[in-house]
Amino acid sequence: MLINGIINPHLLDLLSRIRHTNTVVIADAAFPYWPMIETVDLSLIRGIPSVLDVLGAILPNWKCGQVIMAEEFKAHNNAATRNTFKRAFKGIPTTFEPHLEFKTRVPEAIGLIRTGDTTAYGNMILVSV
Repeated sequence: MLINGIINPHLLDLLSRIRHTNTVVIADAAFPYWPMIETVDLSLIRGIPSVLDVLGAILPNWKCGQVIMAEEFKAHNNAATRNTFKRAFKGIPTTFEPHLEFKTRVPEAIGLIRTGDTTAYGNMILVSV
């Protein structure tokens, strides 16, 4: 029985299949459903878990080389929120691109993790090393 780290079997299964240069999406509660990729829905109630909760659970045991987010994140969130996300990335290079371009990357991901987050444009794509 697992007693440390991620204990959700569906999330563990998804993460175990990600290889070099593969991607996974961590999305907010309102992110569209993508029938062509596996979705692990962790949403419980509005705000729980957050995108950053999930990121914090993944990063200790997962090699992330890049985070991709929508450019609109910067315009729709205050400095405190932007800084909280930046700290959570722990120095991982972050790329911002237009939201419509961001969405074109989603179908290429190994999977999508849906959260209860409500941060405007707080969705992210993690690229494995």
